[in-house]
Amino acid sequence: MTIRRLCGALRVRGATELLLVLLLGAGFAALPVFALLPDWRGFAAASAVTYAVDEVLHSRAPGFVRRLATLQLTRPLRFAVRTVMLLALATRMDAPGALLVAALVVFSAHFALMMLFTAVHHAIRRRRVLPLVVRNLDMSGLPIPGQPPALLYRRFLRKLLHLDLPAHAGLLAALAVGAWQPAYAAFAVTVGVTAAAVVALLDQYRRVRGMPARDEVFAEVNRQLAGYRPEVALYFSFAAVSRDFMYQVNMWIETLEQLDMRPVIILRERASFRHLSRTRIPVVCVPKADDLAELELSGVRVVLYPGNAGKNVHMLRVAEAKHVFIGHGDSDKLASSNRVSKVYDEIWVAGRAGRDRYRRVRHAISDSAIVEVGRPQLAPIRLHADHTPGPLPVVLYAPTWEGWSDDDCHTSLIPMGVRLIEGLLAENVRVIYKPHPLTGKRSADAARADKEIRELLRADNEQRGAAEAEAAVAAARPRLEEIQARLDELAGRHGGDDAEQVRGARVPDRAGAAEWQELRAEWHRIFWETRGPVRHNVILKQLPTLYECFNQADVLISDVSSVVADFVASLKPYVLTNAHDLPDHEFRAAYTTAGGAYLLDSGCARLTEILDSVRAPHADPMALDRRTLKEYVLGPDHPTSLERFNASVNALAAKAEAEREEGTAAELAA
Repeated sequence: MTIRRLCGALRVRGATELLLVLLLGAGFAALPVFALLPDWRGFAAASAVTYAVDEVLHSRAPGFVRRLATLQLTRPLRFAVRTVMLLALATRMDAPGALLVAALVVFSAHFALMMLFTAVHHAIRRRRVLPLVVRNLDMSGLPIPGQPPALLYRRFLRKLLHLDLPAHAGLLAALAVGAWQPAYAAFAVTVGVTAAAVVALLDQYRRVRGMPARDEVFAEVNRQLAGYRPEVALYFSFAAVSRDFMYQVNMWIETLEQLDMRPVIILRERASFRHLSRTRIPVVCVPKADDLAELELSGVRVVLYPGNAGKNVHMLRVAEAKHVFIGHGDSDKLASSNRVSKVYDEIWVAGRAGRDRYRRVRHAISDSAIVEVGRPQLAPIRLHADHTPGPLPVVLYAPTWEGWSDDDCHTSLIPMGVRLIEGLLAENVRVIYKPHPLTGKRSADAARADKEIRELLRADNEQRGAAEAEAAVAAARPRLEEIQARLDELAGRHGGDDAEQVRGARVPDRAGAAEWQELRAEWHRIFWETRGPVRHNVILKQLPTLYECFNQADVLISDVSSVVADFVASLKPYVLTNAHDLPDHEFRAAYTTAGGAYLLDSGCARLTEILDSVRAPHADPMALDRRTLKEYVLGPDHPTSLERFNASVNALAAKAEAEREEGTAAELAA
């Protein structure tokens, strides 16, 4: 078996992590050998290796550690094995019976105290779980005790387990010198410190018993909402919330903040807050449907939905409001013309292309329910005329993901992604590779292609002599991390639990918004400057943003997705992958965004011809088609998208209010 296959089987990355895994196995295998010999020196060395490597693997190879846990080789069990082997060594070295009994009692007491600590910790966590979590509302009126100190509360099991170190070291020292006093002193340290930790946590449990009741929490939140009087709600739910999905909310935040009406964001999964961008808009996360019904949202007239999810029905039942599907991108995929959209009062699309897309779904959506509002998020995208090319053409390859099933697989990664990158590297261009956040989540083939592409780009960077760029990247990393930490702070992202987030919720000041924008601009400037003009880049995190990648690129290569529709706003040339090699006329007829695209076959035979077309000055034969397509897909430039979106919100809210007044009048007349 090759090293690569062995790494894959053990779920580790590279030779270094493989070496650590082998060291851990060798260390544990050596423990019984040295215990039976007996050899305290060898045992001490093997024990030290297992302690150190176990700790490193938790941060370097978490996948391997999780796999050990599925095999029931959990961390407590590994510590217990080491303890049993130590007792076996002491027995083989003829330690006094009293010492052996004391050691057994101490190690048993240590584990018993850990169990008690764990039980109290779980009790505190349960009490600190609130029925909802909020941001940007003043919750200082709730008497919520602070979260227990991180020393006691976070990663507590790891800390408690390592409290056996004094006892282990003391017993080994006693066996080495033949004097037993060091062992008894070390035993006292282990039991004493563990017991002190339990007592300290019990005091925290006493404090947490003062948590406000559920009704108190709802009363305070509703009091704050009543004072704020929200009129528009953005509602979002997804079964597997992570940063991979929260972009669907984050992309709308700046638009919501510029509306005439007062917005609120309603989330349904607790994990959402960890990946929510900065906003001054009040945010309420309500996991349970029954709790959602208790929120004071009587003034909300319009509810906006960026995604279709099962939990949307819990908000759709609010008859007094108008419900609008706004989506999280405009594309030729089925999701952008889903028949499920019939449940909404209106569907808002970017331009005429979105309206026509729904028209093609016969008997599904009434034409009068479709409103063209543009894409307000696209303001940061620079136009082709304002772009300054670098020494090498910059190609952004941004494939979509594999989808939920093979039937709707639109990604080019699997059939042609590796071949495409190989072709680009032969053309002497600079590649920015930004895969979809969900790439490889379902398909192992997509994950393998993604990994191979990254390796190709890494190897080509080495051949290009990117050492200077790597040094600049390393030098800039501390400043980028510092900026990122401040951005997380401004966004309200921290490691606190539900109660801590609610306890710290305050109405944000407007100065934070300016600092946020300045820091993001500085982060992007440093990032791109340190990458240099020839280095390939793989973009996997939230920063740099997709639109900043647009601004760096001379040309985009992508699949049928909303990425293409957004890129059209730049008027730069772009390429659509035709992975199934449909005839050009059929492909353009099937996909609206193909109207202004160069089409790339699965074998990438056209790649050189396409790149030559966009390189040559005044060539670019698709330029006029892109300009025509931009208005068709995204709507006119005037009035602006934000103005059209804002006007649509105001109009629909007025309609909802008029219908409510008519209903009230009819009830009074009856």
